Amino acid sequence: MPAAGPREEFIKLFTKYQRRVFLFILSQVPNPVDAEEIHQEANVIIWRKFDRFELGTNFLAWACQIATYEVLKYRERQRRDRHLFSDEFVRQVASDAIEQADELEQRRQHLAVCLSKLRNEDRELIQQRYSAGESGKSVAELIGRPINSVYQSLSRIRRTLLECVNRQVQAQATP
Repeated sequence: MPAAGPREEFIKLFTKYQRRVFLFILSQVPNPVDAEEIHQEANVIIWRKFDRFELGTNFLAWACQIATYEVLKYRERQRRDRHLFSDEFVRQVASDAIEQADELEQRRQHLAVCLSKLRNEDRELIQQRYSAGESGKSVAELIGRPINSVYQSLSRIRRTLLECVNRQVQAQATP
């Protein structure tokens, strides 16, 4: 199978980071509908400038820089609204959002590892509750256990997962 060309690599990166770019924009714009419009505009520009992106560099940072300019253009159009924050504040929020996005992605990866370490029964209970979006009550009915028992189990499993993720984060931070 031939190696993917620059366009294919760009498409993979573009697709991989769509949600994170949107969340980055949403962290700076109070209205999700406006954030979606800004995201679409940013996507057009990102796609238009794909030949300027250097493969091997940080795609997310590059895309977020383009998104930041689009947010600033949006804010300029909305300048008449007195409820807008200063550009400096928005830039700081944007910077913090990128840092937090990276940290959250690392924690999500650690969570996946920790989930794989759970007993099958515990992992299935967590998946029923969160992957399927079921309530604790409906999970209890589904598996035929008392609701208090399910809530206690979920609490114990969440505590175990939190401790595991925190250990993973600490282990990664230790040189």
